[in-house]
Amino acid sequence: MPSKLIRHILMAALLLACPAGFVHGDTTMHILAFGDSLTAGYGLPADQSFAAQLERRLRDMGRDVRVTNAGVSGDTTAGGLARLAWSLEDKPHLVVLELGANDGLRGLDPVRMRDNLDAMIRQCLEAGARVILAGMRAPVNWGLEYRNRFDDVFPELADEHDLTLYPFFLEGVVRDPSLVLDDGLHPNAAGVARIVEGILPLVLEELDALEKAS
Repeated sequence: MPSKLIRHILMAALLLACPAGFVHGDTTMHILAFGDSLTAGYGLPADQSFAAQLERRLRDMGRDVRVTNAGVSGDTTAGGLARLAWSLEDKPHLVVLELGANDGLRGLDPVRMRDNLDAMIRQCLEAGARVILAGMRAPVNWGLEYRNRFDDVFPELADEHDLTLYPFFLEGVVRDPSLVLDDGLHPNAAGVARIVEGILPLVLEELDALEKAS
């Protein structure tokens, strides 16, 4: 059999055996959900976590995405900063950055929290990823001065880095007992679905921007 014909047969077999992405390049958008227990899905099955529900919702809309769950329960912004570089090695196109709740619960210094978040944002941007910054609110028991200093960190950083801000990750969830677990702190599956619906328009805007830029 002539060698030219053999090459054609092998090429045809390769095209049939391999997915289109292998030949033409992977077009899947990678979203990194980077946070604490609210991202990880504390107390929930893995398929009900924020990352899993967001991925399903986007795929149901015809979006070619994968969402990585990089949530670690109990993580502070310092803990997140220490592990972020490893997560960025997977080259996400978009990072949903959700950290700060545990800093607030422990009454940690908002200035240090701001520095940690600022460093994480810079790492994400330097890695070529877009960022949605998810805001948090301080617990009321720390007093008004602490709360103001804490709450102001998120919009200030979003303005400084020209980021998309989702003002409060738990918007519409925390005051509804039907949307939280028995601990009164963490969203149940329905609560996570509420979070996904709230942040979804911003995620879609970021994905559209990424597609236009590609």
